Amino acid sequence: MTSTAPAQSSKIKKATAQFMFSHPAHILAQGFGSGLSRIMPGTAGTLLAWLIFDLFSQRWPDIFTPSHWLWIISIGFFVGVWACKITGKNIGVADHGSMVWDEIIAFWLVLLLVTPADLKTQFYAFIIFRFFDMLKPPPIRYFDQRFKGGFGVMFDDIVAAFFTLLSFAVWRHF
Repeated sequence: MTSTAPAQSSKIKKATAQFMFSHPAHILAQGFGSGLSRIMPGTAGTLLAWLIFDLFSQRWPDIFTPSHWLWIISIGFFVGVWACKITGKNIGVADHGSMVWDEIIAFWLVLLLVTPADLKTQFYAFIIFRFFDMLKPPPIRYFDQRFKGGFGVMFDDIVAAFFTLLSFAVWRHF
């Protein structure tokens, strides 16, 4: 006997403000709207991360200390696993391009570990991070393909952050 009931919607939904505001997980996963950028949403999310990190660290230095940022990043990673899992499921693509919370958390980690740094150094960190995140050279590509769901979305960007920081360590050594 065949079922005439409509199947669960496996159709890919469009990343819109209406979709983003339909669930708190979407707001977070889509970077408070930065992931809705029609041009390079991952870069828009990373720019938002940079702006928030610098603004909060300068405006409230007693609150946004390095140890507090580490807590924010750690908790943000696990909350991001949840938010990206839900958003990926609801939008119909496990790692939809509009989901940029992974870039935000990973770039906060990069900034935390390269600062204090001048604007030029932060810009280099931005460029190097975007290089690793966009091109996903091995082994980042391995982790991107191996781990799925919310954890996979978040983890490959942490690996990109690691390679960004490794590049900085090598650059500073020589």
